[in-house]
Amino acid sequence: MRLFDVTNNFRDLVHHQLAGTDANLVKVYSLGNVTVLHTKAPTHEEILLKSDHRNIRDDEVNFVVESLTHLNSDQLEVIHGHHLAEVSINLPIAQ
Repeated sequence: MRLFDVTNNFRDLVHHQLAGTDANLVKVYSLGNVTVLHTKAPTHEEILLKSDHRNIRDDEVNFVVESLTHLNSDQLEVIHGHHLAEVSINLPIAQ
């Protein structure tokens, strides 16, 4: 599996995410037929995996989480939905 950075193809989505949320980084990746949206904010990170044709597999979630965050996905809560999966990561607040 390989992640390809396709952020430039989603210029409007990135602009709206940065303008309408507390995110300070928005990246979009392609994992074959799966689109991955990775957002970082000062207090949390969000990873959303979406497919137009099928549900997201656990091995895809594991690969993306480990590639983008270097965390083990077993320690995180993954929410699966119809053709999507979402991972929320709370970050420690710097003092």
